[in-house]
Amino acid sequence: MKLIYIGDIVNTHGIKGELRIISDFKYKKEVFKKGMKLYIGRFHNVEVINTYRKHKNYDMVTLEGLNNINDVIMYKGDSVYINRDDIKIDGYFNEDIIGLSVISNNENKGIVKNILKNKAHDILFIEDNGNNHMVPFVDEFIEKIDLEDKKIYIKEMKGLFDED
Repeated sequence: MKLIYIGDIVNTHGIKGELRIISDFKYKKEVFKKGMKLYIGRFHNVEVINTYRKHKNYDMVTLEGLNNINDVIMYKGDSVYINRDDIKIDGYFNEDIIGLSVISNNENKGIVKNILKNKAHDILFIEDNGNNHMVPFVDEFIEKIDLEDKKIYIKEMKGLFDED
């Protein structure tokens, strides 16, 4: 089982066990629906979504069998995950990109170590023998993502990888 982080429980809402989740996960429609399993906290407690609604910037859920604030208060502040195998999408998750070799101009430029969140777009954090590079994770810079060969091809642009 490969868990994927989708957000954090920031608070409860009301007295009927509703949880307020803050999430910028890009496949919310596939995740926040009745019957979906969530893995909550550092022990990855398995809970199933009973109801979902959007409220302001929050994703509001209730969990099956937990109908009181006292049943869910323990989850306040916990991270929420899903099992990678429980969701089918066209495309990839950011977690699929981490660990890929970065190829630019037929040269290996390093490995994607992290994907940083930014208001405008995500940024690839690439490490290469102690050198760090940051590349915007947008179509203008990405040529191809090959998950089978574990490679991501970056368009060559002056100043992207060289310090000149």
